[in-house]
Amino acid sequence: MRLIIGSRGSKLALWQAHWVRDQFASAGYEIEVRIIKTTGDNLQAIAPGEPLPASMAQTVAEVGSKGLFIKEIEEALLAREIDVAVHSLKDLPTEQPAGLVLGAVPQREDPRDVFISREGESLESMPAGARVATSSLRRQTQLRALRPDLVYVAMRGNLDTRLRKLERGDCEALVLAAAGVRRLGLSERITSYFRLGQMCPAVGQGALGIEIRANDPRAREAVAPLDHLATHQAVRAERAVLRRLGGGCQVPIAAHGIVEDGDLRLQGLVANLDGMQVIRAQTKGPASDPEVLGTTVAEDLLRQGARGILDALGETKP
Repeated sequence: MRLIIGSRGSKLALWQAHWVRDQFASAGYEIEVRIIKTTGDNLQAIAPGEPLPASMAQTVAEVGSKGLFIKEIEEALLAREIDVAVHSLKDLPTEQPAGLVLGAVPQREDPRDVFISREGESLESMPAGARVATSSLRRQTQLRALRPDLVYVAMRGNLDTRLRKLERGDCEALVLAAAGVRRLGLSERITSYFRLGQMCPAVGQGALGIEIRANDPRAREAVAPLDHLATHQAVRAERAVLRRLGGGCQVPIAAHGIVEDGDLRLQGLVANLDGMQVIRAQTKGPASDPEVLGTTVAEDLLRQGARGILDALGETKP
């Protein structure tokens, strides 16, 4: 049986797609990986602050920042040009287009964020005024709560591009997802790992999302063995937090769940842009009820004042 996998063309995206390809191939499938360029890929080529072309600005307005790296891939899936889409799960919006479903979530890589400095300093030992690069508001707000005396600068580009910019002196340090660094065999570049209590990860960070058509039993059968129940339950809870709060990837919302002995422990966070207000919530309950736990954490965050932060950012649902 032949399956076509759709993927972005970055080195990390292709690592992920080839990992899935290898799992399918070992089960006897004939596999093709098809590269699809997304709006997000085109956006990364534009320097921060530069105006967007009109067509790209319209796409951003239509799909929001959360869908920029998956829109064209999902369109190819709906058009039956591909059979399976492989995403970084944190790029996949909580509301999927009609006709598409999350078919499998493989076992998660390390969900934490990492600190990579040019001279090997830790976050704690960086001199005041040092530049730390990350385009993620989630990371920036939590970093400001830890080190308000550092300068946080936006930086676009794939992992290799960011590491090159670090080496040429565009900044003194980077904050990245551990999963991508580890998957590309660059663990030796990591200066330190953030504890989950220091830096709550993005929803779905470290996990892959394998998307299929809802009415395609052949693809559903192919992806089923790749699903890791505990990871899938954890990310369902995290995505429920995000869904209830109504935020995208450009809002400082974080959530992380872990399943142990049938129970799911879930933490969530919302922070304002200067890091001066950081709201946290957590709960624990049966892993069989991930959406209930996610909604519970989201409601707790809202009761503590998260709605005001999100309304100020213009990202809260009515």
